[in-house]
Amino acid sequence: MELDLATWSSVEDESAVVLAPQYRFLAWDEEDLPRHAKVKFQTFELEIDAHVFPSLSEYDGCHRLMTQITNRDNFVPAATWLVEFQSDEAACPIAVGTIQVLHDLENRGAIQNIAVTPDHRHRGIGTALVKRALSNLKSLNIPRAMLEVTAQNNGALRLYERLGFQIIRTVYKPSTVATP
Repeated sequence: MELDLATWSSVEDESAVVLAPQYRFLAWDEEDLPRHAKVKFQTFELEIDAHVFPSLSEYDGCHRLMTQITNRDNFVPAATWLVEFQSDEAACPIAVGTIQVLHDLENRGAIQNIAVTPDHRHRGIGTALVKRALSNLKSLNIPRAMLEVTAQNNGALRLYERLGFQIIRTVYKPSTVATP
């Protein structure tokens, strides 16, 4: 799916990217890499994505993937975010959302993964992560954003279409999914 950032007007500034008060964005920090990996693992371990991309089915695989993404020359730290949740001032904050972006050879922001842990879904975190990343890409004068999504991930498809992404092509990757 792709989005033309030159005509994208859903977010004109950071103030339009809102999270509930118990949540906050954390800018990319290499020390948070294990937290990003944990969110990825907790998000995808039981999803179809883990069958298509087996590295998502285990924490070590998610950690390797995060390391590979962030060590690339085209990694975009300014569009990579972690969302953490803190129920009250005495509670320890926990990471519940992540997004990572690369700058591809076609001058697009290539969103690698958007992950929100199951207990924190349907609270606008995924939308806020994507909007924040898109806003950052636009401010970096990157004209387009792209991402890949598993066709069966209806919630993600609705989110991306609502934000203005359009399906450019469909790629099929066979996957065997065990049934109970």
